[in-house]
Order: sequence, then C-alpha cells, then structure tokens
Amino acid sequence: MKDLGELMKQAAAMQDKMKAAQEKLASLEAEGVSGAGMVRLALKGMGDMTRLSIDPSLMVSGEGEILADLIRAAHADARRKLDAEQQAMLRDATGPLAGLNLPGMPRF
Repeated sequence: MKDLGELMKQAAAMQDKMKAAQEKLASLEAEGVSGAGMVRLALKGMGDMTRLSIDPSLMVSGEGEILADLIRAAHADARRKLDAEQQAMLRDATGPLAGLNLPGMPRF
C-alpha cells in the first residue's frame, strides 16, 4: 500500500503541473515570418492571431496572390513554433508518463 500512496502523490503533483502548464500555454506567443521578414504575424495560446505586419511594398495592385501566400507561410511558421513550444511544455509537465498512451494524457 505504501507504493500506492506514493503513486497517488505523484499523480496529484502531475495534475498540478498540468494545470500550471495549461495556464502558461494560454499566454504563450510565437511569431511567424515569411518573405525575408516582409510579413510577420503572432499567434497566441491555442492559435489566435494577435498581430499582423505587412511591408508596405507588398501593397501593390495585382499582387494579392503573392501577399496571401506570404501570410499563409508566416502563419504556418508561427503555428509550427507554437506547437513545438506547447509540446515541450506538456512533456515537462507529464514527466516520466510522457509518451505513454494513458487515458486523459496529451499525445505527443
């Protein structure tokens, strides 16, 4: 029974870490860049766009398709960075149980 008590303590500690990680995830922000810095955007938390910056030289009639491609590329860049940071945080929070396919645990 001593082992069960220790396991329960570890589970409670992990729950606390997960709660703290989720709160931190909500404030996490990642910047995506494309077109050699001509388009920049920021994603926060679960992917909400908080900022978009477009170089004025891209605001040319007939260049809408290029601009759209650059925005999509910057968004993809930010999404990759945000996902990587989130996964690292969750791996840290779950500790030795990371990677185990347990019910209720995030998958990496």
